[in-house]
Amino acid sequence: MTTLTQFFDALNGYIWGPPMLILIFGTGLFLMYRLRAMPLLNIGRGFKHLWQERNKHPDHDGEVSPLQALMTCLSATIGIGNIAGVATAIFIGGPGALFWMWCTALVGMATKYSEVVLSVHYREKDSHGESIGGPMYAIKNGLGKRYAWLGFLFALFGGLAGFGIGNMVQVNSMAQALNGSFAIPFWLTGAVTTAIVGIVILGGVRRISLFATALVPFMCVIYVSAALVVLALNVTEIPAAFATIFREAFTGSAAVGGFAGSTMMLAMQFGVARGVFSNEAGLGTAGIAQAAGTTNCAVRSGMIGMLGTFIDTLIVCTMTGLAIVCTGVWTSGAKGASLSAAAFEQAMPGFGSYILSISLVVFAFTTILGWSYYGEKCWIYLLGKKTVIPYRILWVAAVMIGAVAKLEFVWLMADVLNGLMAIPNLISLLLLSSVVVALTKDYFAKAAKP
Repeated sequence: MTTLTQFFDALNGYIWGPPMLILIFGTGLFLMYRLRAMPLLNIGRGFKHLWQERNKHPDHDGEVSPLQALMTCLSATIGIGNIAGVATAIFIGGPGALFWMWCTALVGMATKYSEVVLSVHYREKDSHGESIGGPMYAIKNGLGKRYAWLGFLFALFGGLAGFGIGNMVQVNSMAQALNGSFAIPFWLTGAVTTAIVGIVILGGVRRISLFATALVPFMCVIYVSAALVVLALNVTEIPAAFATIFREAFTGSAAVGGFAGSTMMLAMQFGVARGVFSNEAGLGTAGIAQAAGTTNCAVRSGMIGMLGTFIDTLIVCTMTGLAIVCTGVWTSGAKGASLSAAAFEQAMPGFGSYILSISLVVFAFTTILGWSYYGEKCWIYLLGKKTVIPYRILWVAAVMIGAVAKLEFVWLMADVLNGLMAIPNLISLLLLSSVVVALTKDYFAKAAKP
């Protein structure tokens, strides 16, 4: 096992090294250029479409409303990456890592917009008449048989990655938080979470989306409000925090307090890696959920889908990162969720860490639900509808395992599979970028007509 761990550790370092940084940033910048910054200029339009199409349209294809599809996406993306992931990026890369997370999100809006547009444009109907899509279908129907292997790889990596990033590492973080804050046994967290997850995912995407629509907005408001309290109590430190973030994004961080120091490359590497881990721009997962949305326009779905990156990273992750930097706890030597908890506890002694723990638990739980849908659709693409029941049984069983097991290797595998999953998706985005541009131009040309 030691040899295998060392191999994957080396592989992880290469996958998330300069080649991946170039591929992720390069693809996002290329798409943003070809779209003439349309995603950045139309954030308001995206929210307008979300409001207009918040209810299901019976005359449109799809199983859930665009709002429910977005909440399903957010349920999968707003998870431990927003709390522990941001803290890990700062712990290793210094405050400058937050700057690179922002950059990843800004170009990632073009990436996620394109993922959703292609997934909705090339979606299919399954044997039960339900809409189904994602990067694998965009590759199959957009690029043809010659590139079928890319779709196969995406579905394979996605189907496997879900058990790590979307399941076991999430419930393990839940169990750690509840045990540390409330002394709840690991097995009890596992048992209760297993039961609830089983009840929800048996209802398919409709029940998952309804659950996410009820829970995700509420918890986002609670968490962001708590983070704003932390910032308000440290308001005089905010200008210095921004100065530190921008300065150390390009210079690295000197050793100070319990912080070991970092380089610009570490800040960039972990900022990008944790940014992608959090908002999943480049992974292609958002297209799987949005393809189930009731819509007759891929471009409108794309503008709604790209809001997930905006909300996840530019709002929720920013709140976490600023709280850590403003309170000064980033030099304490704490890491992971403990670092985020230290920031909340310093501002709100006696209960700040509890708010953080509860937020982490809810975010992690909704991620398990969202990723269960992503993984299911990947396995359906690979092996057909016959896999649904066995997959759901394995998924529910993995929740219990994740709660009580030591998961250092699973964390490592999750990072590796994340990177491998992104590669076929990003390649397909580059090859199909002309389709995205053509659909976008056609939409705005029609919108401009009186």
